[in-house]
Amino acid sequence: MKDIATPSRTKDILSRHGFSFKKSLGQNFLIDPNILHRITETAELTKETGVIEIGPGIGALTEHLARTAGKVVAFEIDQRLLPILEETMEPYDNVKVINEDILKADVKTVVEQEFAEFDRLMVVANLPYYVTTPIIMKLLEDKIPVNGFVVMLQKEVGDRISAKPASKEYGSLSIAVQYYTKAEIAFIVPKTVFMPAPNVDSAIIKLQVREKPAVSVENEAFFFTVTRTSFAQRRKTILNNLVNGLPGGKEKKEQITAALEKAGIDPARRGETLSLNEFAVLSEALLKEGIQS
Repeated sequence: MKDIATPSRTKDILSRHGFSFKKSLGQNFLIDPNILHRITETAELTKETGVIEIGPGIGALTEHLARTAGKVVAFEIDQRLLPILEETMEPYDNVKVINEDILKADVKTVVEQEFAEFDRLMVVANLPYYVTTPIIMKLLEDKIPVNGFVVMLQKEVGDRISAKPASKEYGSLSIAVQYYTKAEIAFIVPKTVFMPAPNVDSAIIKLQVREKPAVSVENEAFFFTVTRTSFAQRRKTILNNLVNGLPGGKEKKEQITAALEKAGIDPARRGETLSLNEFAVLSEALLKEGIQS
């Protein structure tokens, strides 16, 4: 069966359906079957695996997923793509397309209804770049029972998600994702394999969801408030960021300083030098000093 993801086949499908790209939806369709093959290999799919896809487009990745996984449920926000997907996915009886915004969908219920018989569930997608972070964070924070993610996103975002402490890419996004997952960039994808070509190169990132978070904290929401506040102004010390950013921080400078010292963290350090574990210790110390979000 001829792949959808070739320049000629993609052009033919789009032309027959009179489809025009919507920049506002971040539509960039893959036109290289080799990249799609590498994505499914990275996800280690078998017929015992269920897959959630987000933004299937005309089905280029979807058909590769359907060939290797047990079942694919694809969320597509653009109603204009539904008749195209109905045509391109016609050979596959293990694909279901849901015309819904993944950010508004009740994904937990979909998982319960569609993947009850599967022991393993993966999110595999060429994510729309303008909502990459909100999608990943929603699925992680909502505790959707997936084993992992293999997703395409902007290389710059992939670098930030997988960054280590003391690097310029390391920030609150790195911590938020690595709190829930083990993150690594699997491979880089050049802009030339898309139609239309985006302005930036892309990365395939692999996230393996942890059985329990990387660190144990009493108050998860406060932990994330502390990490975000610590990176508010990267050039400032962690003490300055916490004093200026935490509620009532200016009045509680002494308590914040005491919490940093109890956590064994020099107040003159910058947020980007702290590890996930140090942020956990710090958030607990701040709570004990009566600092709340």
